[in-house]
This record gives sequence, structure tokens and C-alpha cells, in this order.
Amino acid sequence: MKLNLYLPLKIFLLLALIIFLPTCQSQVNHGEESNHLIKENSPYLLQHAYNPVDWYPWGEKALVKAQKEDKMMIISIGYSACHWCHVMEHESFEDSLVASIMNEHFVSIKIDREERPDIDDVYMTACHLASGNSCGWPLNAFALPDGRPVWAGTYFPKENWIDLLNQFIKLKDSDKERLERSAAAITQGIEARSTLIKVDGPDNYSLKDIRRQVSELLNNLDKEWGGLEGAPKFPMPSIYQFLLHYHSLTGDQESLDLAALTLNKIGNGGIYDHLGGGFARYSVDEEWLIPHFEKMLYDNGQLISLYANAYRRTQNPLFKEKMTETIRFMDLELRHPDGGFYSSYDADSEGEEGKYYTWTAEELKQVLGSEAELFNAVYEVTSSGNWKEENINVLHRRRGLNEIAQEFELSMEALKSSIQGSKEKLHAHRSSREKPGLDDKVLAGWNGLAVAGLIDAYMSTGEKAHLRKAELAVEFIHKNFIQDDFRILRNFKDGNTKINGFLDDYACVIDALSKMYEATFDIEYLDLAASLTTYAIEHFHETETGMFSYTSNLDLPLVAKKISFTDNVIPSANSMMARNLWKLGSLYNRKGWTTMAKQMIDNVWSEMEASNNLSFFSNWGRLMLEVANPPWEIAIMGPDADALKIELQRNLNQPAYFVGGLEENLPLLENKLPDDGTLIYVCKNKVCKFPVETVEEALKLME
Repeated sequence: MKLNLYLPLKIFLLLALIIFLPTCQSQVNHGEESNHLIKENSPYLLQHAYNPVDWYPWGEKALVKAQKEDKMMIISIGYSACHWCHVMEHESFEDSLVASIMNEHFVSIKIDREERPDIDDVYMTACHLASGNSCGWPLNAFALPDGRPVWAGTYFPKENWIDLLNQFIKLKDSDKERLERSAAAITQGIEARSTLIKVDGPDNYSLKDIRRQVSELLNNLDKEWGGLEGAPKFPMPSIYQFLLHYHSLTGDQESLDLAALTLNKIGNGGIYDHLGGGFARYSVDEEWLIPHFEKMLYDNGQLISLYANAYRRTQNPLFKEKMTETIRFMDLELRHPDGGFYSSYDADSEGEEGKYYTWTAEELKQVLGSEAELFNAVYEVTSSGNWKEENINVLHRRRGLNEIAQEFELSMEALKSSIQGSKEKLHAHRSSREKPGLDDKVLAGWNGLAVAGLIDAYMSTGEKAHLRKAELAVEFIHKNFIQDDFRILRNFKDGNTKINGFLDDYACVIDALSKMYEATFDIEYLDLAASLTTYAIEHFHETETGMFSYTSNLDLPLVAKKISFTDNVIPSANSMMARNLWKLGSLYNRKGWTTMAKQMIDNVWSEMEASNNLSFFSNWGRLMLEVANPPWEIAIMGPDADALKIELQRNLNQPAYFVGGLEENLPLLENKLPDDGTLIYVCKNKVCKFPVETVEEALKLME
């Protein structure tokens, strides 16, 4: 095994194998004594509380110990649903030989990346710098006693991990200067990767400014299977939200077609749970067939939004089906009794990845009997299977139902009835299996994403049940996360909340609240969003850069400062915050907020152009579209405002902000409440057309 250290001059130094421990049998400590994680409430940390490794949570106690005893730190980061985190724990961290080495020579810290994404971001960036992008979770970083990383990697088998430990023990004893140089270079590299300077941009942006990036993005999409080309494949909802937005403004058919292709392939693929609803985190192959089976709230909340918006634009029944079934999954499997949503489900059960979700043909025959033949034809089940070497099948669909109906000489109604009956039988049978582990902590930002998804589902269908679920989740957020001074806490479990919220917690919750206002016209939601925005500006905004720090000025600084601005599976906190500022600034007529948002896009624009990779700037791209062609402002005033709002939201395929009700409580609503009846005002940049009384008339005004 070889180890790369990132050093000045950007040259990776190669360390030869130095010390080999003799092979010996070691005993697994089954957890009679706990370590320092026992008082934590993160499910991931508690999984390691009885490891023989003397784990500490991140905090002053561990940091002081490392510096006092002059020991290097091992910072090991993962999350509850992570398959390879479990593997490495079982192979190494439950092993007494490994533990004895770690305990004698290192201070070992365990971190739940979902609780502390700020720490994860710093050491993940260190991994990319040191290891040439071969990074993931578990993330294992070696750091100097002051916390500065010198090297980081991901999963290691036990023998390699022992070898790695010994390399660093020898380095610390023989060449501290090399470690110091590496730490200095990596720390500098981390800060350089997040440096943005305040720049002057154009007075305005136009669609032509982003057209070249759109063309390049479309070229990078898989024309056969959807998604970005290659494998593994992540859903990346923000990319397809951008394409839907772009199509609504330009009519560009390729944007709509590739977004729809991706949603069809994901919805029919193995990444989707065809029995219980909901999506896995990613597919290991390019055909969306074999998932990494963990299910995350942040994916499913965003995908509900995406499928809802795609359904509104296309009326494709498959999109509504996946949206509805995923909402049911969240409601049945992830909902806290008080209305919030838990974080995730593990990939493993009974010690095997995917065991809960997969089937052999023989199992299906036992459960379905004569119905199995038809079900197997629909979901591509074979006796040889499509995963591993054990005749195991991941359910997925490749053929159209019309073709199968003809093959079996069935009406479409009879076919769908048989499929539904079989799915219900299999779901009931599957429920008797041992379920994957549930990470039952509740995170503020992820719940904001879930609320936004539910509201988009409500706006696309008018189904009140979706709105009620969103209202319950917002009540949970308000009660458990939002403090009297508008500070947000990040995590909740077993009645306890702790950890100051990060920028994405504010950005996601603010977005959810502003959408709640548009769905209900209850001004309290919007005013709360505005108050949280004011707090975020005070505690996160940096005047010198015009951007927002990921951590507030109330939190202790980490070893390197980072500004999150590239979009990934979850859009960057800065791009979400910038879109919030643009929207709320428009609704409240706060020029300072829209100016702040414009400055942020100016700062990022050169990065977008230089990268020529819109997939990492897709949410910024949506903001550019909003700046170039501001959304419609639709004011509906009068006693029938709610009914007209629902009808208009279901039928409008263009970006719009909705305001209204019975009170003139926003600038755009002043002098618009009629003496009699209900009126719809269609406006752009605060300039309104003559009011109309029907949705049909309003839609014509926006053609």
C-alpha cells in the first residue's frame, strides 16, 4: 500500500511501506465497556460507543487531549446509513489489535457527517487534495494535534489500515517537518478552493449569457439512460429543475426531453423502491439498475419537488405516481410522531446490503403463486437474477405496459389491477423481514427540503393531504429548531436539540416557509422567513466577499475556513440563500436583499464560465434565469383567493411568485383588495396588467 501526502509545489510524496506488523489473531471486543461516545445521541456515534477504540466526539476535550499529549488525531467521519462505514467498523474498529494501536498513538474522533457537515467538508476537501479525488465515506483523516489534516482517505481493509497507522506513527517519530509541510499545504489548499472575491458584474443577465453552459450540460447528459454520463449515477435533482425552468422560458425541447427521460429512467429503475416507494441514494451502474440501497430524506424531499414540477409541465402519470408513492414512503417510514421527518434508512439488514429490497424468482413464486409470471415480466425478474451471483433480483421496469398487456392478452385495467395486487402482497411479505436500521435524528435543513417537496406536490395536484403534512412538519421545525431570537438549531433526537444550525439549515427552512406562504397566503410564514433571513445576514454574511460563511460568527472556527458555493446533490447553501434573497427581496420590495443576491451571482459567474460545467452550478443557473427573466408576480385578492390560487398553481407552467388573501400586507398587495368578488393581478417587476376574474383569463395574460 502507498500513501500520498499533498505537499507544497503540488507534488504528492510517495511513502514506502515502512513497518509491517506480524500476522496475529486478535479478539473482538463485544462492548462490555463504552467509550466517550456513549453520551451522544447521534445513531451513528452510538453505533461506535462500545468499540474498543477510545472514540471521542468532536469537542474541546479531544482537542485539548491531542495537544497536551502531542498525539496525532484520527478524524473518522461517516453516517448511519453508510454501508462501508459498517464494514470498516466491523473489520477494524471492533478489533482489539487495531484499537490498541489507535488508543496508544492517536486521539481518535468520530463524527456524524450529517450532524457536522462543516467538519466533514473541511476533511473531505483535504481528502480530495491528498488522495486525488478517490474519496467517500467512511472518511478517515490523519491530522496534527492542532487539527490540521496531513492526509485523508476512505475505506481501508484491516491489514491496510494497520499499515497506514504504522506509517504515520513512524513519520511522527522520524519526520515531523514533512507532516508539518503537508498540513500547511493542505490547509492552504482548502482555503484556496473556497475563495471568492467580490466582483462587479453586468447590469443584468440575459438568457444568452447562460446558453453556452446549457448546451454543454445537454452534451454531458446520457441520451439513452438519462442523468449525467457514466457511473455511478446520482439523481442530482437541481440539474433537472434547472432544465424545466429553462424550457419554460425558452421552449427548448431538448431540455424538457432530457429531463423527462431522466425521470422516466429513474422512476422505472432499480434505484426506485417499486414496492414501498422512495429512492435510494445512487445507482452504481449507468442504467439506474443496481442502487446503493440507503434511502436519504434529502434525496426524497428534492425528488418529490422534481417529480411534482415535471408532472405539472407534462401531465405524465408516471411522474405523479412516483411523487405520490414517495410521499407515502416518507409519511409511513420517516415521519416522527410530532410531524417532522427522520434522516435515513440504512442500506444493510441482516448484515447484507440490499437484503430487505431484493428477491429471488423462487421467493416471488412462493408469495405470488400463479401471479408471479406476470409480475416477473413487468419487473424483469429472472431465475438467474441481475445482481451478485446468487440469483438475486432488483426490481425494475424496462418494457412498456402496453407490450406486456398484449403478450398476456390482458386489458390495461386488468394488468394494472394484477400488478397492484402483487405489489401489495410482496410489500406485506417484505414487512416481515428484518428492516434496515433507521437513523431517527431529525435535521432542520433536510426537513426544509421535505416541506418544499410536499408544497410542490400540493401546488401540482391541489391535494390537501400534501399541504397538511407540510404544515405538521413546519410546526415541528418551529417548535424544536427555531429559537426566540431566530437562531436555528440543526438536529433533534429524543427530545433534545443541539448544534447551531449551518447556512443550509437557514436556506432550506427559509425556502420552505416562503413556499408555505404561497400555498396558504398566511403572512406569518413569510414574516418568519424574513426574520430568519435577517438573522442569517447578521451572523453568516461576509461584507468583504459578499458571500455567506457556512458557519455562523457564533461558532468556533475550524482549522480552515470554507465558503460553500458549488451545487451538488444538495444545492450549495449560498445558491439557496441567494435565491431566497432574490425572492423575499422581490416580495417585500427590499432592494438591499435583491442587490445582495445579484452580487452573489456576480461573484460566482466567472467560476461558472471557467468551469463550463453547469452541473455544479445548476441552482445558480436557476437564479440567473430569475434575474434575466423575473418570475411572474401573481396577486389574488378576495374571498375566493384560495380556490383560484390552487387552480392557477396547478395549471401554470412558468415560474411565478404567488401573493394574496384578504389583507394588503405586502407592497404588491396595496390597494388591490376589491370591494366585491375576487380579482387576479398578473404582474412583472411590480407592473401589473388589468385585473381579471378567472384563471383562464390570467393564463392568457401570461402566454
